[in-house]
Amino acid sequence: MARWAKASPWPRPRAEALLPLALLAGMAPAMAAGDAPAAMALLLASAGEPHVAGASGQDVYLEVTLNGMRRGLVHFGERAGTLWAAAATLRQLGFVLPAGTPDPLPLATLPGVQAQYDRARQSVAITAPLDLLDLPQTQLAMPGIQPNPVTSAPGALLNYDLYATRGTHGSTSLSAFNELRGFGPWGVLSNTMLSQVRHAGGSGGQGRSVRLDTRFTHSWQERMLTLRVGDTLTQGPAWARPTRIGGIQIGSDFALQPYNVTTPIPALLGSATLPSQVDLYINGIRQFNGQVPAGPFRLDTLPSISGAGNAQVVLTDAFGRSTTLNFSLYGTQRLLRAGLDSWSAELGWVRQGYGLKSFDYARDPMVSGSWRRGLSDAFTLETHAQATRGLVNLGVGGIGLLGTAGVLSGALAHARGTGGPGGSGGGTQLSLGYNWSDQRWNLGLAATRATRGFRDVAALHGAPLARTSGNATLGLNAGAAGSFSLSYLHQQYPGQAAARYVSAGWARPLGRAAFVSLSVNQDLVRRDQRSLFVGLSWSIDGRISASASVQHDPSGNRLATRASQSPPSEGGWGWSAAAQAGSGQGGAQGEVNYLGRFGRYTAGIDAWSRGSRYVYGSASGALVFMGGQPYAARQINDAFALVSTSGVPGVPVRLENRPIGVTDANGQLLVTPLNAWQNNKLAIDPMDLPADQRIQRVDAIVTPSDRAGARVDFAITPLRAALVTLVDAKGQPLPLGSRVGINDQPADAMVGYDGAVYLDTLAEHNRLRARTPQGACTVRFDHHKDERGAIPQIGPLACTPEVRP
Repeated sequence: MARWAKASPWPRPRAEALLPLALLAGMAPAMAAGDAPAAMALLLASAGEPHVAGASGQDVYLEVTLNGMRRGLVHFGERAGTLWAAAATLRQLGFVLPAGTPDPLPLATLPGVQAQYDRARQSVAITAPLDLLDLPQTQLAMPGIQPNPVTSAPGALLNYDLYATRGTHGSTSLSAFNELRGFGPWGVLSNTMLSQVRHAGGSGGQGRSVRLDTRFTHSWQERMLTLRVGDTLTQGPAWARPTRIGGIQIGSDFALQPYNVTTPIPALLGSATLPSQVDLYINGIRQFNGQVPAGPFRLDTLPSISGAGNAQVVLTDAFGRSTTLNFSLYGTQRLLRAGLDSWSAELGWVRQGYGLKSFDYARDPMVSGSWRRGLSDAFTLETHAQATRGLVNLGVGGIGLLGTAGVLSGALAHARGTGGPGGSGGGTQLSLGYNWSDQRWNLGLAATRATRGFRDVAALHGAPLARTSGNATLGLNAGAAGSFSLSYLHQQYPGQAAARYVSAGWARPLGRAAFVSLSVNQDLVRRDQRSLFVGLSWSIDGRISASASVQHDPSGNRLATRASQSPPSEGGWGWSAAAQAGSGQGGAQGEVNYLGRFGRYTAGIDAWSRGSRYVYGSASGALVFMGGQPYAARQINDAFALVSTSGVPGVPVRLENRPIGVTDANGQLLVTPLNAWQNNKLAIDPMDLPADQRIQRVDAIVTPSDRAGARVDFAITPLRAALVTLVDAKGQPLPLGSRVGINDQPADAMVGYDGAVYLDTLAEHNRLRARTPQGACTVRFDHHKDERGAIPQIGPLACTPEVRP
């Protein structure tokens, strides 16, 4: 590193001419580290500086480290062992200097600044308080999950659920619920129905079928938008009742991007004097680890807490010194992050007699719309409107975060109509709510009051609206003492007396396998109406559990016991037995159930002391038609995938690293269930495959759409491979490293030791050409498959030299 002084043997004009080259050489490490703009800025600033050495000092160019960060080569003046710098140079380094600061000035005069000057290395390490520096803020974010492209293959599905009973007097019944679903890249078309046939003794049978929902759904994942045509429920905030309609609905659907965080992300702000390692702990659990340079930083966390919590940011610098920053957080899923919108719009006719009639809709159409927006990370605005013939209902509300003191919500809605329940005129509904929780306590308050003239669309069609309602809950997690709860409920409907209840509960585990609970409920209007429940449950092993309970209510006392063994998730048998005594309602029930690959099946008997006895059975499952083939499976309520191994049977398949099944005789397996719109990892185990098979991939990430199927192909192709031994005309192995081509393909195979070469692109009849230091040679041979599935060994084969023309 060059050092300039008046005593330098170089003439000053020549030295100044060579200075830029020296500066560029000195700044090379900084530029290589990605700080080229800062290094170039320092170079330009140094070129125009005044002479800082003074009459008795000397100019020096030093490699600068500021608070542990390399800043490149900088011009200083050395006077009697003290470093001086120009004000412009210090500002370029990041120092904040007030107006009127002497120029140049000694570093030692800056408050709190320490400079370690190393003459031998021509470097200086400067440590300065952060309040003297204007450093850029470093932003850290916890890594998210990148979604894969959504795939959907065309197909059809039938979900079925059958339930049959036979009583002691010959009465029988058969009920069937089914869902018929067609799906593909265009969306999902579904229809659900409920059918029932009854036969009572000697009388004839009675049967009926009711259509429940028919709906077409199409989603645009990149826009988080879903369109529904058919039977659906209107959407809206918590203070607006949903209404079942037949019509059109379009609106936001955040489920389409499950890895996109829609709630506010707590931001933790701090600063590091030196480059440091950052560790984030939320409620004592480490959530993030990273690095920050010196200066201020911002750490955006994921909303991994619900309610009040604590966060600690631990900074550990290069010297091992640790600093802990403490933050108080409050997480809630009810808020939208700042600038995010959620909306929904519906147009249709109110569904009447749902579950009783198939096609019963109101005569007059209704329109509904909702809109929510995160005005800030602490406040979300909510609006809702609905209208039909003779009624208009408008409301506005909001949800606000009170720091760490909880969440406050409120809404005011006004309705005006010309008829229907409540008569003409208008009315208002006011809703208020408050929630707070931490790791031990939780508190919830909610109240709604509506004036006489207030009503909504649902009220016009027979669903009465409560005039007043309210509830309050208080909970405590007392650790080893158990969990305590206390609640109050108040509700009053038009023309009815108010209902008021208070209840209390307690529960705690007993060791690792048992659990005890106690609850008391008191009617505050009818004081003689109270109930008491005491229950004990325990787990005998991973699948067998038992429980016993005692209940007291105005009808008497009852004792109930139950024991059951659930079938394993991969399939198998299970059973359950239950008995009850007291209040003249004694009886017993027992059943066996089987969970198979193609469905769930149950058979049981139910007997009561009053002479009511019947046997029952049920079966549920699904039939899928994809790729021109039918498949049977358990009921499919979410997404699924059809795995293909190119016709190779018996290949083990894994879902999220756990065995899920093996491919059938056609080399296919239906995998259920998968998580819609999320990344699902599927893999095959190639260890059981013959050695003469080529596998394109062994795992895949599949992201299916909602209630649809995706196709995953693991291409497995037969492989004609062999280990061929080649010798020359004298019977000696071909030289190591000779290049080999097969059937006029490029010579990309290489001869190894003892003349052996591995070839995996063979045909039934092959012509091999080898290039050796002595020239090219050829050989012809046939490939024969090994009956054991092993790689055949062929040779030694004599490679005949080619005759040159």
